Amino acid sequence: MGEVCVAYETTAMPLADRPMNAEAPRTLHGRLAEQLLERIRSGEWPVGATLPSENELSQAAGVSRHTLRHTLRTLEERGFIERRQGAPSKVISSTEPRIFSQDFNSIKDLLRYPRNTYRDNRVERAIECSVALQPVLKAPVGSSWFHIGAVRREEGTRTVLAWTDIYIQHRFARVVKTPNHNREMVFEQIERLFGVAIERAEVEVQASLIGREHAALLNAPVGSACLVVTRRYFDKQGNPFEVTVTRHPENRFSFGLELKSHSRVAG
Repeated sequence: MGEVCVAYETTAMPLADRPMNAEAPRTLHGRLAEQLLERIRSGEWPVGATLPSENELSQAAGVSRHTLRHTLRTLEERGFIERRQGAPSKVISSTEPRIFSQDFNSIKDLLRYPRNTYRDNRVERAIECSVALQPVLKAPVGSSWFHIGAVRREEGTRTVLAWTDIYIQHRFARVVKTPNHNREMVFEQIERLFGVAIERAEVEVQASLIGREHAALLNAPVGSACLVVTRRYFDKQGNPFEVTVTRHPENRFSFGLELKSHSRVAG
């Protein structure tokens, strides 16, 4: 399908001479962006149409080419037009794209566990980062780590919810001796005891199957489905200080995110 070309004629008052209402953007390029958007939304320049040249638009609006280019960049960033060097700008949308963001109050919200659950540690041992573990830990091969292997259970029923392999830098190993260790997030214990705060976190989620080494621990059949969640916590220097790999048998865990829509406002 060919491009739609729309002729442009105007006798409108130059933008610089128009009065500004209280709700209009205060910058000149912001006001011009809203003026052009009105014409796009009205159908004067439908989706697929090319806009007039920069020279035509700037002269009609009574603004400089610099202001006009700032205006077009704003419309491009907001998802209304597409710009290519040496070609006229093209209208690609007449409605404001919706932006979604994840709303987290704290790092705990990256992976919520009910308050009535706890860890039942089965493994507590010093290890070195092996070649096999290096892609998981993202740490140098041969570096010293401490491995905590634990079953997460529901209090009261003792139902097994997950198996977690927690890898922390070896210097943090004494967290396993702290009171309430099995009910508190390990990264919180590290932060409180050693003053190491999380600067950045990564979360990976993938579907997998339960192997023989975890089937008995999870009370689940070998080869049944599970959800694997890997979390990496990095310090201010960009080094990983805790990595957890958690396996959730099917139908025993759900993970939800609340997304909020944000509107873009022209400057």
